[in-house]
Amino acid sequence: MAIPKDILAIERPKNTIVIRTNKTEPPRYAVRSRVGCIYDHGRRVPKNGPVIGHIDVEAKKFIPVCPGAKKSSEKNHEIKRLSRIENVDIKDWANIVLADRLFKPILEELKKFYEVHDAIQIYVISILRVCNKGVKDYELQEEYLTSYLSELYPNVSLSKNTVSIFLKNLGKAFSRIVLFMQNRVQHVNVDHHLLIDGTLKSNESRINSLSDYSRKALKKGTRDISVMYAFDLELKEPICSKCYPGNMLDLTAYEDFITENNITQGIIVGDKGFPASSARKSFMDNPNLHFINPIKRDAKIIQELNLYEYDGALSNNDHILYRKSQDTKSKKWLYSFKDLSLSSAEEKDYIHRTTKNKNFSTEKYEKKKQEFGTIVLETDLDLSPEIAFSSYNSRWEIELVMRYYKHACEFDETRVHDDYSVIGSEFCDFLSSLLTYKMINHFDEHNLFDTMNYKKIMKMLERAKKVNLPNKGWVLRKLTKNHEELLIKLDLVPNDDQDVNESKVRSSKSA
Repeated sequence: MAIPKDILAIERPKNTIVIRTNKTEPPRYAVRSRVGCIYDHGRRVPKNGPVIGHIDVEAKKFIPVCPGAKKSSEKNHEIKRLSRIENVDIKDWANIVLADRLFKPILEELKKFYEVHDAIQIYVISILRVCNKGVKDYELQEEYLTSYLSELYPNVSLSKNTVSIFLKNLGKAFSRIVLFMQNRVQHVNVDHHLLIDGTLKSNESRINSLSDYSRKALKKGTRDISVMYAFDLELKEPICSKCYPGNMLDLTAYEDFITENNITQGIIVGDKGFPASSARKSFMDNPNLHFINPIKRDAKIIQELNLYEYDGALSNNDHILYRKSQDTKSKKWLYSFKDLSLSSAEEKDYIHRTTKNKNFSTEKYEKKKQEFGTIVLETDLDLSPEIAFSSYNSRWEIELVMRYYKHACEFDETRVHDDYSVIGSEFCDFLSSLLTYKMINHFDEHNLFDTMNYKKIMKMLERAKKVNLPNKGWVLRKLTKNHEELLIKLDLVPNDDQDVNESKVRSSKSA
């Protein structure tokens, strides 16, 4: 029912709306506040708040709500409304503020490729997935309202339907994701080591083209998608990622991954699943792009160059033997290493296994013996044996990335179905893993891992909440001494003792 113009013309507070509250005569009109907007099918729709007063039709004026003048029935009505109250006065603070501080540059990067409100929505989802381990999409709205993110970035709509539509649209705009990844790759220097690896995630959807049975399907019993990552060893953070069908081999996706993300410089340190031969064109077209890869122990080139006949031990590790040779045909450098401690362990394991299976053979043992504890690398760079070994040995970092990706954030399975939603959700997962590593690096810089692990630190930060007190605003809730010390170390709260000492110093100088 339309509100008469003379009623609407009566002066009332800004950002309010007049509604009629009865259908009989005389009419009664209430005044409700506006509390922001929500997204409804891509449109911004105003959101109404509580009743703040009413219109006195006879006096033609606005009458604000007076709590002391309410009738008991009205009071009971207001008390009942607490069951659906929208304001939250206790919110997660420390973990959110730290994440926002470390991740803020990424928001600026997102704004280069997305509208501001879309960039903020991507940003908020990514932070919530880190600060609320294993959070489901339908739980994001609740986690957002109970975290300080809703104060830092208000009026972000994260309802179940909104997030579902948003992730699908995010995946549809795939070219923007590619541009974002390519922009990040530009920060890779020529001498940076890029660790590339893939991981499988369970995906039982029947309506997307990415879900398929992988090489591990018999063991897992589920279909998967494959997610490929590049990790910059010098920057200590993920650089780019892309998802592929679960049945696609790493070597098949290798050149596509390099080309699409425009990786043109750096040193790619791959595993046996990423041979340089499968991305030959990328390395030929980009002279500043190099590779270090292991080859199989039974490769013919090993015998041709006598790579199991060693030149000596590494200068920085005397229990590792090495040999360095160059293949004149391919112009590649070959490095062979034998870890004596690992060799002993592999030899014991081989003897135990063959004896148990009753198929031990002296001839096979003598032939296998020279391979125990060895690794042979091929590269297009002329490096010292020490640098070549340490470059490949650093690949354990990418294993940590995959471990944190699957376990610290609980991204071991997809929770969406169609192609677009998978792509959009995986983009947010990539950003979340990027934030996770920024947090890890920050904790490491402050020597927190000397006494705590990542999970415990995040749990302690989660307990540092702020309370919205009457006439005081948001105040940090009282914490234990251990929690306060952690917040001081991370520069989230000031060190009162230090402030007092500095004040004394200033006072003595002025005197």
